Amino acid sequence: MKQKQTSIILGTHGEDYGSWMSTPVFYIIGGITALAVILAVLSFFVLHITILGVLFSFIAATQAVLFIWITWIRRQYAFGGGGLMEHVHRVVLSHLDYDGQGSLLEVGCGSGALAIRAALTWPEAKVTGVDYWGAVYNYSKALCERNASSEGAASRCIFLHGDARHLDFSDECFDAVISNYVYHNIMGADMHKLMLETLRVLKKGGVFALNDDMKPKLYGNMESFAQKLRDIGYQDVRLIDTAQEAFGSHQRAAMMMLGSSRLLVGRK
Repeated sequence: MKQKQTSIILGTHGEDYGSWMSTPVFYIIGGITALAVILAVLSFFVLHITILGVLFSFIAATQAVLFIWITWIRRQYAFGGGGLMEHVHRVVLSHLDYDGQGSLLEVGCGSGALAIRAALTWPEAKVTGVDYWGAVYNYSKALCERNASSEGAASRCIFLHGDARHLDFSDECFDAVISNYVYHNIMGADMHKLMLETLRVLKKGGVFALNDDMKPKLYGNMESFAQKLRDIGYQDVRLIDTAQEAFGSHQRAAMMMLGSSRLLVGRK
C-alpha cells in the first residue's frame, strides 16, 4: 500500500488543491504587518511621537517574523511545493485496511485532494466527499469537481455540502470513512461526538482512519476513547502518532502547527 501511495502524485495537471494555511489568514497577517510599518513611520516622522513609533516598530517586527513563518509553512504544505500535506494523505490512507470495494466517505474534503487520492488508490470504490466549505479556505464543491475531473476520477467521486456534526446519511451506509485535520476546526464541538457521528455511517465490518491535531484540551483522553470503541465492539482500534510518522518528529510537527497529530484507525 505504501509503495502504491508513493506512486500517486496529485496536482500535475494544473489542479488547485490550495494549502492547509488558508489564504485569508495569510493576507490578514501580511496586512497587519504592512499597517504596523506605516504607523511606525508616521509616528516617527510625521507625529514625532517616539514611544508610539517604538511600539509600532515592535509590532511590525513581530508580525514580520510571523508572516515569514506562515509563508514558509504555506510553501511546505503546498501541492507542487513542499508537498507535506500530500505526504500526510499518503500516511493516512496507508493505514486504512480497506479492500477497495463499495463506498468510501471523506468527512471534510476541502479541495478534494484526499478523496481524489482515495479514488485513484482504489479504482473500484465510489468516493463521497462532504464539506461545509466555509469562507476561510476558499474551497467549494465546484473546485472539488474540477480537480477530480482533471485527475481522471470524476466518474467515481461525488462531492456534497454537509455538516460533520449531523451527517445527512443513514446509519451504516459506507464501507470506509476517513477524515484529515477537520474536527478541530469545528468551534465548540465535542470531538468524541464528532467522531462517533462519523462512525455512525460506517457499515458493520467497515474500516476508518481519522486524523487530526488531537490536543488534549480539545480531545481529552483519546486512549480512553479508543478503549470505549473496543468495549462497544470495534476491532483493531489503535492510535498512530502521525506527528512522528508524517512529519518526521514532534518538533517539526509543532513548527508546522500540528504537533499533536494522531490517527485513529480500526474496524467497526
